[in-house]
Amino acid sequence: MTRRIIALVFWCKITGGELRASDETTAFRWATETDVTELADQAYAIRILDALHGEHPPAIRQHDGTHLL
Repeated sequence: MTRRIIALVFWCKITGGELRASDETTAFRWATETDVTELADQAYAIRILDALHGEHPPAIRQHDGTHLL
């Protein structure tokens, strides 16, 4: 782990309310799996795809900041 970065991705369920921009977000959108692979670098897209597929146990992956190693 040369960059010493650990990311935790959680699968959440909407319980109410509305999506809106805030001081923590500037934009948002619903995305399909295909959208995710087009919008994010491989190293980050795989985290979301793992969460969507419900991999158990959680995947441990290494990357160079952009691509999986």
